[in-house]
Amino acid sequence: MTLAPNADFPSPAFSSQDRYSRQVLFPGIGDHGQQKLFAAHVAIVGCGATGAAVAGLLARAGVGTLTLIDRDYVEWSNLQRQVLFEEEDAAEGLPKAEAARRRIARFNSQTHVHAHVADLIPGNIHAIFAHAQLVLDATDNFETRYLLNDYAVEQNKPWIYAGAIGSYAVTMNIVPGKTACLACIFPEPPTGLVETCDTSGILNPAVNLAASMEAVEAIKWIVGAHDRMRRTLFSCDVWSNEISQIDASRPRAHCTVCGQRQFPHLAGVGRPQITLCGRNSVQIHEHHRPIDFAELERKLQAHGTVRRNEMLLRFDRGEHRITIFRDGRAIVQGTTDVGLARGLYSRFIGS
Repeated sequence: MTLAPNADFPSPAFSSQDRYSRQVLFPGIGDHGQQKLFAAHVAIVGCGATGAAVAGLLARAGVGTLTLIDRDYVEWSNLQRQVLFEEEDAAEGLPKAEAARRRIARFNSQTHVHAHVADLIPGNIHAIFAHAQLVLDATDNFETRYLLNDYAVEQNKPWIYAGAIGSYAVTMNIVPGKTACLACIFPEPPTGLVETCDTSGILNPAVNLAASMEAVEAIKWIVGAHDRMRRTLFSCDVWSNEISQIDASRPRAHCTVCGQRQFPHLAGVGRPQITLCGRNSVQIHEHHRPIDFAELERKLQAHGTVRRNEMLLRFDRGEHRITIFRDGRAIVQGTTDVGLARGLYSRFIGS
């Protein structure tokens, strides 16, 4: 689902020179750098804690166009750390990408925001990011990060890896052909028990550190200060004060992605259902078909509690909640059993 940019919020009468005057005074930006920021188009994958923070920072810095993509909606537990959202967004269950677009419009109507309420998959990644100069990671899973890495290397497009969990923040700049890619540092995705915000919790200072590091590296790239960009995998534990860096300045010899140009994640090889971070949920994204919310509401009312807005429908039945989006994608809450989630989808939404 693609939503309109911020055309519905008229620009107030103000001087851009006044708005960005303190930033222009910084020697690394100046007037020329500010003009580059105005002309830039940055894509951000994920509008949760890291994505909301980095989107806000770049919009306030004057980046001209942002493309935001997120498959999820705002919940009360998000408000502890996701800085673009308000209680009203959680009460309404507004999709995060759209909530972020609306909030950005209220503090910088000159930034054009394209909001995509969708799951980033091999089938839509090229179309969504076709015009972006730079892609920023703000996801909650390595499956999507490896997809981003495949896409960026294939398209020779820079991207920045960033993440936060517990009190730990990590970032890495990836410039295809010049630095290591994600597969150079981590040839295989993590296996076994992986920490999530559901199991380890998360501190919002760790999130904001990751977002700030990512945002400043993005600004360096946009204004042309490429020699100032970090060439390491940087990590910091804000609670223990431990900092570490791993050299990422050169591609790894024989890397299957940037060396041998094999892109299995872009080809969709072995793509599973995704269990969402921070909730007992499974996402169903196999059924791409338009949904008539009014008709679905009529059918489901006899089986549970239904409420909807223009972008999603929620169906509560017992311990399970199914949130259905316009394109037929659904989040089944109350289980991590993929089979059960698929069964509930099939039973109440249809296959």
